[in-house]
Amino acid sequence: MQRRKDSKNRVLKEGEYQRANGTYEFKWRDNLGKRHSAYAKTLEDLRDKEKEVTKKILDGIQIEKKNITLNDLYYRWLELKRGLKNNTLQNYKYMYEQFVEPDFGNIKIDRLKRTDVRAFYNRLYDERHIKVSTIDSLHTVLHQVLELAVEDDYLRYNPSDNALKELKKAHNMDSTKRKSLTLKEQELFENYLINHEQRWYPIFYIMLWTGLRAGELTGLRWCDIDLENGLIDINHTLVYYPKGKGLGCGFSVNTPKTLSGRRKVPMTEKVKSAFLMEKKYQEENNIKCTSVIDNYSDFIFVNRFGMPQHYGTLNKALKRIIRDCNYYILESNQKNTNLCLLPKFSNHSLRHTFTTRMCEAGVNVKVMQEILGHADIEVTMNIYAEATKEFTVEEMINLESYFDSKMVK
Repeated sequence: MQRRKDSKNRVLKEGEYQRANGTYEFKWRDNLGKRHSAYAKTLEDLRDKEKEVTKKILDGIQIEKKNITLNDLYYRWLELKRGLKNNTLQNYKYMYEQFVEPDFGNIKIDRLKRTDVRAFYNRLYDERHIKVSTIDSLHTVLHQVLELAVEDDYLRYNPSDNALKELKKAHNMDSTKRKSLTLKEQELFENYLINHEQRWYPIFYIMLWTGLRAGELTGLRWCDIDLENGLIDINHTLVYYPKGKGLGCGFSVNTPKTLSGRRKVPMTEKVKSAFLMEKKYQEENNIKCTSVIDNYSDFIFVNRFGMPQHYGTLNKALKRIIRDCNYYILESNQKNTNLCLLPKFSNHSLRHTFTTRMCEAGVNVKVMQEILGHADIEVTMNIYAEATKEFTVEEMINLESYFDSKMVK
């Protein structure tokens, strides 16, 4: 059988053709029988492309999807994704459509490399000044989208693997951050609240002495607290999330993700008093809850319009209180240079502070796990290990003193 040759008298392989304009074409069929072609100016370049095609075929990559973009994958992922609560899905959509879809989402996945994803994250941080925590949320979505490409044999590996780890390392984000208040700072915070910020005292004091998550606290209804027996029934959480492009933000009620999330948290007498203080304030100022969210109503912590408080409002209030407290301390003690001031902290820092106080008091780790609502004991142990670092040296000194007192001189 006579083999085809090109204009330079070179024998062409099966599927190779020289076109009328002198360029080359390679034709093949995929595993579904669909025809495909690759083009090149020279035979050498064409055969390089043939090698790549052969490699993809052997690896099981779907050649017919070579033009698929990251955005195409994302919308396929949206069609298939199940089991997410609505607000979680809307958060995922917001993250992707806000940061990925307009630009990076147009990249073809067969050209997407690990370095592309890392460079994308770095640009978000360096040029757009997006916080690492936000990029972390975005990474959750992007990784799932790209994992779909691996599952469907569009890609051999997930190019977003370890990309966030690289970002944190590159920007030195692995350094330990203080997550809880010292006893002295906590005392300063509580005193300033009761003397200068009584409107905010109940919600922050309760958060500080129950370890509730912000959404668990803001979602509390009056029927969820048992003042007589001193128990708080945690059976849902209130979330505030973006509804989608042009739709703004809204509230939703979620049930706990795990069985351990549903729990009864004991309250101290001061926590009871804080609830009663809030109740008295609302009665005196004729404030009533006006919201019904997913059939839940009668929320305890509402603003003057009767709408529930949310995480962003609380953090904004904390930021102002910290500023005003420190300003007050400095103004009142101008001659004293050894002052205790409040560090920057968030709502979640109060949960860590409560955990630290439990550690210092020697509360059993299993009890801590139940109160905090951790499904995995490892989470509690990690916080415990972090919280105990500061007083480990003090405990060793006490241990030495104890044995010194027992030893015969």
